[in-house]
Amino acid sequence: MTDTKTWMCLICGWIYDEATGAPEHGIAAGTPWSAVPMNWTCPECGARKEDFEMVQL
Repeated sequence: MTDTKTWMCLICGWIYDEATGAPEHGIAAGTPWSAVPMNWTCPECGARKEDFEMVQL
């Protein structure tokens, strides 16, 4: 089992899972949060990357 993490948008609650990525939004599966570009924004509400927090699901 890999040690992937999930990150939640604090504005709208959208979840980014490192294991599945967000291929429909330009982030390949398996992409760690640290490798997501700083200018990437939440696909649901447009929040910035710093508006996400790691969560345990």
